[in-house]
Amino acid sequence: MAIPHPATNAPVCVAALYRFARFDDPAALRGPLLALCLAEGIKGTLLLAGEGINGTIAGSREGVGMVVEHIRSLPDCAGLEVKYSGASEMPFHRMKVRLKREIVTMGQGDLDPAHNAGTYVDPQDWNDLIADPDTIVIDTRNDYEVAIGQFEGAIDPKTASFRDFPEWFRSERARLLGEGKEPKVAMYCTGGIRCEKSTAFLKAEGVEQVYHLNGGILKYLEEVPEELSMWRGECFVFDQRVSVGHGLVEGSYDLCHACRLPVSDEDKASPLYEEGVSCPACHATRTDEQRASYRERHRQEMLAAEQGRAHIGAKLDHDADDG
Repeated sequence: MAIPHPATNAPVCVAALYRFARFDDPAALRGPLLALCLAEGIKGTLLLAGEGINGTIAGSREGVGMVVEHIRSLPDCAGLEVKYSGASEMPFHRMKVRLKREIVTMGQGDLDPAHNAGTYVDPQDWNDLIADPDTIVIDTRNDYEVAIGQFEGAIDPKTASFRDFPEWFRSERARLLGEGKEPKVAMYCTGGIRCEKSTAFLKAEGVEQVYHLNGGILKYLEEVPEELSMWRGECFVFDQRVSVGHGLVEGSYDLCHACRLPVSDEDKASPLYEEGVSCPACHATRTDEQRASYRERHRQEMLAAEQGRAHIGAKLDHDADDG
């Protein structure tokens, strides 16, 4: 399978994917999928649940292509959307295929996004929708993701987890939607999975005019030229690239290995920042004993890197259902 630009020009091909589909026996799908990934040297995380599949994987173009083709052969997955990008080095430490109750955790029962999601809006049409004064735009990502980039005029729910979104919406609904004719609601997230599930939630709550960005921010940054873009900042990604910008080029942020939050150059200039140990966001929430443990872990990682070997504590991956 041919992998499209931009992954063709990078040493490592990264594929972010998800599909809401009905899997009657997700456990039966796990073994063959994991075996194929391992055989092809693919690393990352894939989540399987009764509602579908979600994850990010990385490896050679050929290996990633074989895994994508296998997933497309699963029930109701022929239309699997994949966001490809490139990385200068392998962004994951291991390969995991995990069974979950939900492929992105919202805790609202059987919402069935496969059949009851909102209206898909392609990246080329997104600017017109969110520029409409009759549209409210909601970012469905976590607060630390929104902090490094978002669309112009978007509402930040300031949620720490996607599980918090339903409570936030219910508490803010009257203020957001007002009285009389309801506005259009446009929602977005990193790769499309959270905003798609959010539209199914809003429809279950009785909101009718609900839209979401097809392919998420990643597809928008890939397809919309920077000079026409309404995106501001960078997009946090759940791997060791930390963030990407327009054209899906690797961004400027690093990762705090104590709290797993993005760290800017300004953060690194703070006296509260210590590489591998703490950053301004987490320094006050960690004890001296914890920082001492992180410091030793970081020392061991640096030693392993100097000796050209992997360290088991390095490159701890975010779960795919965060994205």
